[in-house]
Amino acid sequence: MKKYLIPLSFMLIALIHPCFGQSVVQDQSVRYQEERMVYLQWDQNKFTPKAGFLSLNPYYWLTWGLFHPNYHKTDLRPLSATGPQTQRLALVGAMNSTDNKYKLQSDTIRNTALSEIANQSGLISDADPLWQLYYSNELKPVLNNSPASILAGLSPQVSAKLVSEGLYSWYKNELDMLKERIQAAHTTTIDRGARILAYHRYLMEYRRLAGVWAIRTSSAQATLTMTAQQQHLKANQVSVTNWTPQTDIQIANQVLQHLQ
Repeated sequence: MKKYLIPLSFMLIALIHPCFGQSVVQDQSVRYQEERMVYLQWDQNKFTPKAGFLSLNPYYWLTWGLFHPNYHKTDLRPLSATGPQTQRLALVGAMNSTDNKYKLQSDTIRNTALSEIANQSGLISDADPLWQLYYSNELKPVLNNSPASILAGLSPQVSAKLVSEGLYSWYKNELDMLKERIQAAHTTTIDRGARILAYHRYLMEYRRLAGVWAIRTSSAQATLTMTAQQQHLKANQVSVTNWTPQTDIQIANQVLQHLQ
């Protein structure tokens, strides 16, 4: 039994000895240095070790006096009011502010460019409210002109006369040229105001042209009517019905009353 007790006691001592052999080191000077280099105040009273009585402390001279005599005079904290990290953060903030201003200016330029594109592009001119509500309907006879639409409402005799005299070809050619100009203004990239003015100008031209065409068709109809009446007169096919000598007297009286 004694043989086992002696080694066991040595083992216990060997296990307990390391526990008491380690201790926490409290270096106040190192702690002060760590604190002042991060965020705490650059306190002149916390530069330890001190010089001591008559500046005879050798630790002071080994730490500060010989190698860094002016170290404590300048605030070297990175996060101090003038520290490098504070300056970097201020610079980052200034750069972010500048970037935001550039971004705002770029967005403004982008929106202006998109607005100008929408205002001038001929690709989306069909969506123009004035075109949809007014000019497309008013200019439809020009854009959709065809022989059937041009000669619609005319008798075959009048249509044949207009075609034979070249009036139909002239009117069709004028409508085709006006149609090309309208389509060019509609699809070309120009300012919206200029495009609307072009629509209005072409509409006025079409109305003048339509007025001339109406006069020509009326003249053709009147010419055909007069020609038919002349042929009837030459053939003695005109019959006067319900005529009496009193009829001329009544007509003369009506003329006199009108003059009075």
